[in-house]
Amino acid sequence: MIDIKNTNYDLLQKQLSSLIEDETNLIAILSNASALINDNMDKINWVGFYLIEENELILGPFQGHPACVHIQIGKGVCGTAVSTNETQVVKDVHQFPGHIACDANSNSEIVVPIHKDGKIIGVLDIDAPIKNRFNDQDRIGLEKIVSIIENQI
Repeated sequence: MIDIKNTNYDLLQKQLSSLIEDETNLIAILSNASALINDNMDKINWVGFYLIEENELILGPFQGHPACVHIQIGKGVCGTAVSTNETQVVKDVHQFPGHIACDANSNSEIVVPIHKDGKIIGVLDIDAPIKNRFNDQDRIGLEKIVSIIENQI
């Protein structure tokens, strides 16, 4: 089994670049990205995207159990990532003020803002069933994954 702190982000980035290199459809890109991340990260229970539509986050392509469909900007981890324009690494979601519990089995979370033309258009959201799942290595690796997506859309 892969050590959870040793996800091979270089390989993941190369695979994603190759997978989406000729694609321009946002939904297709995010669908394949969520599947690829889900297949390559250990000890996660949900990975997907929320896209901004009419000043709220709307559920986009994902892998995992059914999820919250609408999230207000500024609310929960995803909404906070949008309002602060910063990646959120949450070691224990139960300690995060205003956490939105879409899945009671989630205990930690990372959310990375996605930009197009200098504006936030959505977020990459990944949940884990264990506390302290995500660290700075994950933040850096996933920010590079999002950068690949941003350069393609």
